[in-house]
Amino acid sequence: MLKANKTLPGEGIGKILIRGTNWIGDAVLTLPAVAAIRMNYPQAHIAVLAKPWVADIYQLGSDVDEIIIYEKRFDNPLGVLRLARLLKERKFNLAILLQNAVEAAIIAAVAGIPLRAGYNTDGRGIFLTHSVRRNAAIKKVHQIDYYLEMVGALGLASAGGQINLEKRINPNAALSVLKKYGLAEKKIITGIAPGATYGPAKRWFPQRFAAVADLLADCCGCAVVIMGGKSDDAAAEEVQRQAKNALTNLAGKTTLAEAVHIISQCSLFISNDSGLMHIAGALNIPTIAIFGSTNPVTTKPAGSQSVIIRKEVSCSPCLQETCAGDFRCMDLITVEDVVGAARQFLTGKRVAP
Repeated sequence: MLKANKTLPGEGIGKILIRGTNWIGDAVLTLPAVAAIRMNYPQAHIAVLAKPWVADIYQLGSDVDEIIIYEKRFDNPLGVLRLARLLKERKFNLAILLQNAVEAAIIAAVAGIPLRAGYNTDGRGIFLTHSVRRNAAIKKVHQIDYYLEMVGALGLASAGGQINLEKRINPNAALSVLKKYGLAEKKIITGIAPGATYGPAKRWFPQRFAAVADLLADCCGCAVVIMGGKSDDAAAEEVQRQAKNALTNLAGKTTLAEAVHIISQCSLFISNDSGLMHIAGALNIPTIAIFGSTNPVTTKPAGSQSVIIRKEVSCSPCLQETCAGDFRCMDLITVEDVVGAARQFLTGKRVAP
């Protein structure tokens, strides 16, 4: 069990600043910790400081009152000082740093926030008033528990690790997004996410995604939608080029909030280990998650309707950006592996764990 150098006060906190994480998947996995902070301080004004590309996640989470955008102009030493001065004017009582970088602690300290809490990573313990030592064991747990353990060590109670993002989706808003992209009349939508940040070692082959898309369209009547961000354009276009059936390619074309609403209406989502995979899991959409270089023990999708497809090889998880060997962790995953799992979801034969 983790311990902090001291625990946070249980009351008397009027304004809280949470420094959100910088990646979409990480932001999703911090939502139970954010909910725990809200549960412990129900009357406080809670703001999240977040990069623009993850802001929609914290907005949909609904446990916060305000999103403060960490704009690009703050991404330099002078910008950090400007941001700290802006935050100082807001007179926050407490900063809880979900992001692990030293920069987050420096900003909170320069902003004059009297209580500053978080893991003592990256040499930032001297800037924290309430620090939690990150031990070797905590690095091996699922990321949801990683963040919950930190707030627990600070003395905050938790309601558990459930995210339940599906309860935050407005059906009318979702329908509006489907209409915008010509998907409203589709009865069975399967989303696929062939991209992934952090390098190609996390990405299954585009031609196999295309083969899966074709088989599901032919056997199950699925309308297949390719999802992803701008950085996933090349992978998405290659899937579209390799497929025999017409696919709807929305990679890089939607906002994150629109992507969330589209995924919420999918009957199935197939993805590499990516931010969109975590969104699908948090929405409790049937999700097939393809893992190679990364570790499902720490980063598997949330939700009760997720299945991991992974082949046990000696070098995985390597956690590397690119494969230094023969990429067999991905090569061993066949089209039949993925289609078999997909058919069980789409025919209702799979029993959720």
